[in-house]
Amino acid sequence: MSPTGNEAAWAWQWSHLEDDSEMLFREWIEPNRLEDFRGKAVLDAGCGGGQHLRLVAPHAAEAVGVDLSCAELAAERCRDLANVSTVAGDVAEIDLGRRFDVVYSIGVLHHTDDPQRSFENLARHVAPGGRLIVWVYSHEGNFWNRALVEPAKQLYGRWPRGLLLALAWVLTALLWLPIQTVYRLPLRGLPYWEYFANFRRLPFRRNVLNVFDKLNAPQTHFLRREDVESWFAEGFRDVHVSPYVGVSWRASGTRL
Repeated sequence: MSPTGNEAAWAWQWSHLEDDSEMLFREWIEPNRLEDFRGKAVLDAGCGGGQHLRLVAPHAAEAVGVDLSCAELAAERCRDLANVSTVAGDVAEIDLGRRFDVVYSIGVLHHTDDPQRSFENLARHVAPGGRLIVWVYSHEGNFWNRALVEPAKQLYGRWPRGLLLALAWVLTALLWLPIQTVYRLPLRGLPYWEYFANFRRLPFRRNVLNVFDKLNAPQTHFLRREDVESWFAEGFRDVHVSPYVGVSWRASGTRL
């Protein structure tokens, strides 16, 4: 059966686009490192097309990906990796019947119906002494996304995804000139100054994915720092929460 609704949007995105940026993944999981996954059982919660599984597999003893709409796609793209497996399921509800040394969820929880509930379910899959790592969009620094992009989804949300991707190409091209000129000036008061500095580190095509991802997401929760900190308030030690390029939080903790 073909996916419908929210699932269809993500299935289309990850079947047509790929994120293979190891640089970004490494920065999203800081202060944790890929090398810290050496010899460990790792769970990728919301694995999409398997792009991060491919980065983790050379380090981990075992890497398991869970995704509601793309588990089969991830399995196909990782078929050459003997230590990778995938499971179809909702990160908010799935029970894998085991715990992992590392559980990470990159750019996923803020798109679920209930980010806190999803986090709590992932926490149940972390072994004592294991590490839980998340990266989510922040409420802070995202006024224009909240004020313009999210309401606009009511207008274009039913567009064919191919047309939405064409729009992402056009918007990325329009952004390119100011990002490469005005945003090179030391004007930190400009909206998304840090974020657009990151744009310049990436290929144009990868930035099309950045734009399309924001247009395509059926729902997005923008989380305040205190929300993320509260997730790790009980049952964790060595908690780290820090902003990333002014528009997101990277957070992690060790399970007690």
